Amino acid sequence: MARWIKFLGTAGARVVMIRQLRSSAGVWYHLDGFDLLLDPGPGTLVRCAKSRPPLNPANLNAIVLSHRHLDHSNDVNVMIEAMTEGGFRRRGTLFAPRDCLEGDPVVLHYLRSFPETIVTLESESLYPLSQTWKMRTSLPHHHPVQTYGLFFLTEGLTVAHLVDTAYFEALAEAYAGADVIILHVVRLKDQGDRQRGIQHLNLADAERLIEAVRPRLAVLTHFGMTMLRARPWELAEALTQKLGVRVVAASDGWTLNLDSL
Repeated sequence: MARWIKFLGTAGARVVMIRQLRSSAGVWYHLDGFDLLLDPGPGTLVRCAKSRPPLNPANLNAIVLSHRHLDHSNDVNVMIEAMTEGGFRRRGTLFAPRDCLEGDPVVLHYLRSFPETIVTLESESLYPLSQTWKMRTSLPHHHPVQTYGLFFLTEGLTVAHLVDTAYFEALAEAYAGADVIILHVVRLKDQGDRQRGIQHLNLADAERLIEAVRPRLAVLTHFGMTMLRARPWELAEALTQKLGVRVVAASDGWTLNLDSL
């Protein structure tokens, strides 16, 4: 059974998303026959159709929202429609934090009966996906809305997806033991971000986390303008040389083959 992750989009922050300097589509996990879509931002459905080979949303077993911001959730409704073939085939699971579903929800009420199950994510909780894979949430991240990082677990392999957050000391311990860590690195440098209310990782934060966790592979993604201008592939190579840990920068459409690790 194959295990791979396809980065349909690698955009982070408003300007990169709005200008589509990088795609803002989600990330598709194929885990031994279980297909999961994480954070379907603007353009996800189009990117699935244009992928080579095409990715059929009707094959999805689950959709996961890490949080409600538009670059992570904009296409969730159309992807639910696509997963369930317009609601005529009730199937799949939607995982989402509570504030994606309550108050000012991003998931429309009329299609909530389309998935077979809707699961409200809670911190540090375990969720079975298939006979061989489980998903676990992290401790709460520091971000303006409710969000958690995600761990995808099977025998002998842990893939951690560290989504949007400001850096805080407990992160390194929380993500210890990951074989692969995917980090959302929006900012190149700290430019008074905390004082300005910007709660995202910068490159120095990512370096600290990679050095502490020391995974077999670290993947940088979700880039803002300052990261794009600095050429993230060159930054990743510099981190590899400095830390002695393999670091790569994701690009739109790139597939990470987990079986090759």
